[in-house]
Amino acid sequence: MPRKMRAAVFAENGGPEVIEVRQVPVPEPGAGEVRIKVEAASMNHLDLWLRRGLPIETPMPHIGGSDMAGIVDAVGIGAEAVPLGTHVAVDPSIGYDWYEGERRGASFGDPPFQIIGEHTQGGFAEYAVVPAANLLEIPEGVSSETAAAAGLVFVTAWRALMTQARLQAGERILITGGSGGVGTAAIQIAVRAGAKVYALTGGPEKVRQAEELGAHVVYDRHKVDFAREVWRDTTKRGVDVVYDTVGESVWPQCLRALSVGGRLVTSGATTGSRGVTEIRAVFWKQLSIIGSTMGSPAEFRKVMRLVFDGSLEPVIHAVMPFDKAREAHEMLEAGKVFGKIVLVP
Repeated sequence: MPRKMRAAVFAENGGPEVIEVRQVPVPEPGAGEVRIKVEAASMNHLDLWLRRGLPIETPMPHIGGSDMAGIVDAVGIGAEAVPLGTHVAVDPSIGYDWYEGERRGASFGDPPFQIIGEHTQGGFAEYAVVPAANLLEIPEGVSSETAAAAGLVFVTAWRALMTQARLQAGERILITGGSGGVGTAAIQIAVRAGAKVYALTGGPEKVRQAEELGAHVVYDRHKVDFAREVWRDTTKRGVDVVYDTVGESVWPQCLRALSVGGRLVTSGATTGSRGVTEIRAVFWKQLSIIGSTMGSPAEFRKVMRLVFDGSLEPVIHAVMPFDKAREAHEMLEAGKVFGKIVLVP
């Protein structure tokens, strides 16, 4: 009989009610893979989209969880150099070379970009199998909860701000979705870069929390037209950069908030993907609209080392047992979370 483990699984798409914790076989590592005894895994909005039925090839029944940390428990052929017992975080991106555009030639098929926990089974389980190449050792003194809360959101925010938008010290940046995992990471990265940070969130408590993270000006989306407020607070100049992960509901205001020559970088669309664009504003103000997705292995390692040395710190809203995975989905879907929910076995 194969060994069994507990995992938070959904076998069909739908609301949080489709999530169940049940016994499933312990996975075995294949060539170039290792098995992790998961100590912590954190939730992302991606987990909600997959559960609802994002139109991609997701293995079903599905175990979500792109971010995880734990102990190397077993190794497959070709991964024998990885020491058993190593405390590791996992880069959630697979095949990121696809974005670098360096093809190997017409005769070689280039593997598509994938995300652990989306295109593969993820970390909301007692054990998970991942590529050995995706491991980063966690130094002594850093918890699995901290490492698991950081990976996806910090590498996403780092690439968007530092690589794609090329944020500079002294620039003004507006960050939408300021209470989410990516938003809370982006606020810290932008402050560290020396920018003046304007943030958008919802509700007085989240406004206070975003201010405590270092945002210089925070707008409550329930109370104000943030584009108008940005225009007023920047003496009719606008911001140099907008970093948006919200999408459809705020897209027109994001464009209005930009200065002449401003850059809008987007890596998410939590409220929908059909943003209305005033084209005349784009050419009249000579705006740049920039896409960004996840981050390269080098970017992951760079930003995670800043987390490990305490320069950046993931915001953890709650640490919850896997048994409460359904409740965690409900909390994130209801917008009741500031930062990240971490699930532990």
